[in-house]
Amino acid sequence: MMEIEAENSIKKDIVNYIIVLLLAVGKGYAVSIYGNALGTTIVALPIAIALIIMIFRNPKIGLLVTLNYSFFSNGLQRYTSPDIPFGLGVDIILLISLIAGLFKSNKGSINSWVFYMSLIWFSYTLIELVNPEATSKEAWFYSGRGVALYQIMVIPITLMWANKKKDLDGFIYIWITWSLIAALYAFKMYYLGLTEGEQKWLDDGGNITHFIQGRLRIFSFFSDAGQFGAAMAEACLFCLIMAVGPYEKKVKIRYAIIAAITFWGYALSGSRGPLFVLASGGFLYLFLIRNFKVLVIGVTIGFLAFAFLKFTTIGNTNYQIYRMRTALDPNDASLQVRLNNQKLLRTYLKTRPLGGGIGSGAGFGERFYPGRFLSGVALDSWYVKIWVETGIIGLVIHIIHIIILLIVGVVNCFKIKNPDIRQKMMGIVCGYFGILCASYGNQIFGQFPTGPIMYISMVYMFICVRWDKEISETNVKEVAK
Repeated sequence: MMEIEAENSIKKDIVNYIIVLLLAVGKGYAVSIYGNALGTTIVALPIAIALIIMIFRNPKIGLLVTLNYSFFSNGLQRYTSPDIPFGLGVDIILLISLIAGLFKSNKGSINSWVFYMSLIWFSYTLIELVNPEATSKEAWFYSGRGVALYQIMVIPITLMWANKKKDLDGFIYIWITWSLIAALYAFKMYYLGLTEGEQKWLDDGGNITHFIQGRLRIFSFFSDAGQFGAAMAEACLFCLIMAVGPYEKKVKIRYAIIAAITFWGYALSGSRGPLFVLASGGFLYLFLIRNFKVLVIGVTIGFLAFAFLKFTTIGNTNYQIYRMRTALDPNDASLQVRLNNQKLLRTYLKTRPLGGGIGSGAGFGERFYPGRFLSGVALDSWYVKIWVETGIIGLVIHIIHIIILLIVGVVNCFKIKNPDIRQKMMGIVCGYFGILCASYGNQIFGQFPTGPIMYISMVYMFICVRWDKEISETNVKEVAK
């Protein structure tokens, strides 16, 4: 009997090897005749079909694929072809996941204010389609994905299929693991040099923003140094909060090491805005722990760090310290340019309460609205982008939306009794607040990977008290037994 099973196993292996060999030969032949695009399609097609089947069986897989993919999707073009729209892969995965999730019976409920508030914001962005200033629907699609579309897809999928305490732990594991990998790759770029694709990306225009005073701002495999720096700062803040949490020594040491690594990754980015992720998020944490002694110590350390950067020139020979110091200089040339741009925009938008339309600002605006005033003015800030593209009405709705979420997250942190859940949620809420503050200086909020991290965090900030109650009820039942 065992011999028959072994023989059948060998036959299956031979069949599998033959199939793989035929696929390889077929791809090689297709590439030789039609080029690399068709060969890649032949290999990617069965993988895509398998992924779709898996998502329909378990829609959470689509969310996890999106979260993982978001860390490197924007940088893939440097290593492959700039003509491949890797970002569209996220749209397809999320749409399939949402459709699959809605039609399965064993899903969780989307009956939550975090969903309804996102729905209100998304509905307003749909109104922008009839904005008389917005003549390009294609611009809305490309820019609207980061503004509202991804949010309205990620939040219900998370509510329905990733709403357990174990999902929070899995989310944190993926987030911190990729952050660590990104930081280590950044070290490789800084100490060992760039790949051919990375150097070409710089030569094709990246040098303008990524070479400052002859120094390279490290961007790892992210879209740019600003996004990389913010992601590193948020991960660093979370790990610092976990390192002082109610955990055993080896866990604290592990988080402390990752915090140090991601902090140096942030420093290598040469980005100034992410400094406010650490500062604002850190002060919020001191408020959340409600420990007066620690609060005084933390404020003192924060003041000394601020005074060191603001009122001294010590360490200016170190480029990373110098760049952090310029973030606190009100006379910085870059800051003055931004303020002047905002004055121009204020005048232009005074008669346009709906803004210029989603996708009309610099970036996509240069592509879809060439020659228009808005397409030629650098936006820089996430909030300026929202203001320009959705008007003062949109800006007010958006700020109310994200501030309410922050307040709910803070209140829930005070409600939670379980020390593990509370520490993790304080880290997430503080990271969320830090990104909100840093987004004033850069368009961080809606980009990958920060966007998906923020959207999933929004859900957990709302539903975390549910886990606390579930664990308490479980403990009571165990005691009763």
